[in-house]
Amino acid sequence: MTATKTKAADAPKSMEALAREFGLSAEEYKLALSILGRTPNVTELGIFSVMWSEHCSYKSSKRWLRTLPTTAPWVVCGPGENAGVIDIGDGMVAIFKMESHNHPSFIEPYQGAATGVGGILRDVFTMGARPIANLNALRFGDPKHPKTRHLIAGVVGGIGGYGNCVGVPTVGGECTFHPRYNGNILVNAMTVGLARADRVFYARAAGIGNPVVYVGSKTGRDGIHGATMASAVFGEEVEAKRPTVQVGDPFTEKLLIEACLELMETDAIVAIQDMGAAGLTSSSFEMAGKGGLGIEIDLDQVPQREVGMSAYEIMLSESQERMLMVLKQGREAEAERIFRKWELDFAVIGRLTDTGRFVLRQHGQVAADMPVAPLSEQMPEYARPWVPSPPRPTVDPKSVPVPDDIAGVLKKLISCPDLASKRWIWEQYDHMVMADTLQRPGGDAAVVRIHGSDRGLALVTDCTPRYCDADPKVGGAQAVAEAWRNITAVGAKPLAITDCMNFGNPERPEIMGQFVGCIEGMAEACKALDFPVVSGNVSLYNDTGTTGVQPTPSIGGVGILDNLRVMQTIALKGAGHALVRIGHTRGHLGASLYLRETEGREDGAPPPVDLAEERRNGDFVRTFIQTGKSLACHDCSDGGLLVAVAEMAMAGGIGATLEIPTGALPPHAFLFGEDQARYVLEVAETDLATLLTHAENEGVIARRIGTTGGASLTGVGGWAISVGELKAANEAWLPAYMSGNA
Repeated sequence: MTATKTKAADAPKSMEALAREFGLSAEEYKLALSILGRTPNVTELGIFSVMWSEHCSYKSSKRWLRTLPTTAPWVVCGPGENAGVIDIGDGMVAIFKMESHNHPSFIEPYQGAATGVGGILRDVFTMGARPIANLNALRFGDPKHPKTRHLIAGVVGGIGGYGNCVGVPTVGGECTFHPRYNGNILVNAMTVGLARADRVFYARAAGIGNPVVYVGSKTGRDGIHGATMASAVFGEEVEAKRPTVQVGDPFTEKLLIEACLELMETDAIVAIQDMGAAGLTSSSFEMAGKGGLGIEIDLDQVPQREVGMSAYEIMLSESQERMLMVLKQGREAEAERIFRKWELDFAVIGRLTDTGRFVLRQHGQVAADMPVAPLSEQMPEYARPWVPSPPRPTVDPKSVPVPDDIAGVLKKLISCPDLASKRWIWEQYDHMVMADTLQRPGGDAAVVRIHGSDRGLALVTDCTPRYCDADPKVGGAQAVAEAWRNITAVGAKPLAITDCMNFGNPERPEIMGQFVGCIEGMAEACKALDFPVVSGNVSLYNDTGTTGVQPTPSIGGVGILDNLRVMQTIALKGAGHALVRIGHTRGHLGASLYLRETEGREDGAPPPVDLAEERRNGDFVRTFIQTGKSLACHDCSDGGLLVAVAEMAMAGGIGATLEIPTGALPPHAFLFGEDQARYVLEVAETDLATLLTHAENEGVIARRIGTTGGASLTGVGGWAISVGELKAANEAWLPAYMSGNA
């Protein structure tokens, strides 16, 4: 990427006018003047603007984020650090987080997505963990939109190009489509790592006089004001923002991982922070602020790849693959040997002080002198006005026409963009590197072995934006519940979540109401399911003009599977086995894929979420899986019961005869309704009676719905469709679309 002239170098203008261009409001600029006690210079103004940007400060969201449950006996470190930390036993911890890279990925899809992966990897290994898995959650616009194909190709290429080269498997994720993402796609990246419980590193600076060390790649002009750009609505000038997108180098990131982990085997590191959003500014301020100390930096010592960089450019650059460390005094030479061995830059650029001030020097002159604590403690925090989303009426299933061809509807649903196989995407990712991926993309949750053991982590990303759009509170609860359900369905115990909150302009009360509603629903679900939030990210201003994205609180879930021998997959295992539905079926069609894909409607309330039933049914299913008598398990979600059975049949290459009861529910409501808290189990006939008796004793609804076998799915009324035909339709859409033939 070629360097471009920054706004700081433009023709002279008033600092107040420049503050507006940097994203500071008039009130925020006055607050900055009050803190500083004078007019800031351009560098200081730039520092205020990025530190107080929505992306870095969470000024519109943090009062609501505080309402989320964040503690549990197994939580080692909740929100506030680079990533969350949970105890998984045997002296090990899992460290994980999810973040957004939405705006950069729309502007420059390949680099935007690639650097999103690189950034979330750094958040995890900066805490001492070796990354073992990447996941992602992707939302694209209408497939008919002229930019959608280009954006998919670039984003998928960037995720694969970075993750594959750095040697961390991409094991799971999701990808859906809706016109509300036409002008603002969502690219959410998640990384999970493992560390020893006694070797977790934090970003709290300590030790007056300790050296501040810069390691990794050199600093360039790419990504300047990236945090500010990520905190603004898109307009007509979107292409002009291309220089704010960072450029990544996964090979350097791999070296950085190894060098950092090697140094972490010593006791030389006091604190460590990656240079992500706002680069050197954010990393140095955060470390000093958390430690209650001052910091002095000599910018002449910062490794630079471009000539004549100003203090403003150095401090606001978001060049990738860089870290900031505080070392113990006298350990500099030891650390430098390690980083030079890995062919990375190493420079002592400053020291910690007792002044409580942030002081920059360049060419022998003071380039900035600012108080650390007030800038953080007086950071703006807004109680944005909000209004609740208006409730939608429940759709009476009897008011929706009954289809003439159940098999035809199933084929249409299974091949629609949201449900079509995403193999074209995940086959571009190396999901088997490191040789511990036991369940690859395409199931309920990915499963990655804890190396050298018979235990594993279950990992998932989940959200149903159309539910959140219909009723934010219900949608927020459902997103958490589905992640919990998918982890349960592979036999694992859900432990904790990370979140990525993607919403439109919070200055619009209806958008802020969506955010508040989703948070309320998430909080209720996390409490009911003992599934706390340990890390996360907020991405607001996902608008183009006045059109905002669907509210999308992406949930990344992590669970522990203590016995890999009982791990479940969705694939049917053989003929002559019973299929059992766990949970109530009420035929809820509001906000469903059936309604959207067959009737062209997106109305109606979403399916209600009964958290007590979710807990009861999930605990029952997990306990049954632990007996070793479950042959396959799949949760019911998009498309309802029949889609769940079809996905099991396609995965196993085995058909089934369904024994769907006739009664008060119309057949399409029973088959395609998206009622929650449901699973489908495959069990041997000899174990069926035990399962049903146990369910009755536990107050769990369990009903036989069919028998496995044959090459087709068949049902009451004489409808039938071959599994091969379904699979062909399911696999065909995305490759055909990307080749221009769909």
